[in-house]
Amino acid sequence: MATEKTTDDRYTVPALMRGLQLLMLFKRDERELTGAEISRRLELPRASVFRMLQTLEQGGFVERVGDGASYKLGLAVLRLGFEFLASMELTEHGRPVIEALRDACGYSAHVVVRDGREAVFIAKVAGRSALFHSIQVGARLPAHATVLGRLLLSDLDLAALRKLYPEATLPSYTPRTPATVEQLKLLIDEDRARGYAVSQGGFETGISTIAAPVFNDQGEVAAAVSITVPAQQVQPDELETLVQHVREAADRLTARIRHTPERGGWQTKPTEKNTA
Repeated sequence: MATEKTTDDRYTVPALMRGLQLLMLFKRDERELTGAEISRRLELPRASVFRMLQTLEQGGFVERVGDGASYKLGLAVLRLGFEFLASMELTEHGRPVIEALRDACGYSAHVVVRDGREAVFIAKVAGRSALFHSIQVGARLPAHATVLGRLLLSDLDLAALRKLYPEATLPSYTPRTPATVEQLKLLIDEDRARGYAVSQGGFETGISTIAAPVFNDQGEVAAAVSITVPAQQVQPDELETLVQHVREAADRLTARIRHTPERGGWQTKPTEKNTA
């Protein structure tokens, strides 16, 4: 006897789901895929994949690469992404906050959120230096290997972190990347106790990052505000001033999304210098 379909199954459109799964195959390090590769990964007949690609190409969601057999994402996907970002409350409220932060310190400023195991940049204003171009909107960084990610992971307890990172050894990017979930949790707890995070050349050589958490009306970490300084080390006096600017900006964005007067989210210690 056939298995009875659930309510969710009855309202699912398989062809649409397969089309979305096809689009999700394209990654930053795999920008081009052939129909044969897509067919193999989705475990679908090549004829079905060809029809899907033709449909998506007509809508502008994929484009053929030259005269070859490969495809890449089209501009329609980019338009959807920008429309989504523009509709987000964090983006709307965050832009004037990071513009003021940039004006106060001169460095590129960002709003970052977490998507699973990645920190995603959803808003950015460029710094005053024309010689330094910071990371762009839509860029993704490994959460466990960056101070931004550690702030965004701070609501997760050890059990939740282990579920998110089930592997015994975490992917390594630099000698400073935590090797285990337990090491990651210690770093997260230190940043949470401090109320901000600083990385001086810790993820990318010659770049320092200063970040502070943004909280929603439930007191949960909703985002992080950050600046990038084009230097391997920031002088202690300047670092203290920059940390204050970033924390104040994060408090302003917290107040904006909570629609309340400005206030801090964590009960934190007095400003300390950290160069992890």
